[in-house]
Amino acid sequence: MSELTAHLDLPMGPDALAAARQAVKTVLTGWGFRHPEWVGDAVLIADELVANAVRHGGGCLRLQLNARDGDVTISAVDGSAVVPRRRDPDGDGGRGLAIIEAVCHAWGVDSLDDGGKRVWVRLMRPPVSPGE
Repeated sequence: MSELTAHLDLPMGPDALAAARQAVKTVLTGWGFRHPEWVGDAVLIADELVANAVRHGGGCLRLQLNARDGDVTISAVDGSAVVPRRRDPDGDGGRGLAIIEAVCHAWGVDSLDDGGKRVWVRLMRPPVSPGE
């Protein structure tokens, strides 16, 4: 059973999104995940998690990646205790959880001792790419 972990402190604000997307793509491909659509889904999930943390979170923002036996968990940690909730889409948002639920195996929220939270999304093992 192998396990890989990466942690990245992100800047608050719009620069966090680009940093998260690039980090997820770089880390996952560096770990050997090569299926382009699957990696794209992981990048999309990180983008949604970080966008929600920037918009609704506060405090320090951290992105965590964990791979264990081929499954990958992507987490965003922020300083707010407010749990994400599904809401009707409008011109201001409301699509993030629907997007996450469409591509993930599971997701959840862990409360942290410092009053913040960790929102995590688990992706199942990617399909085998041709040539692997």
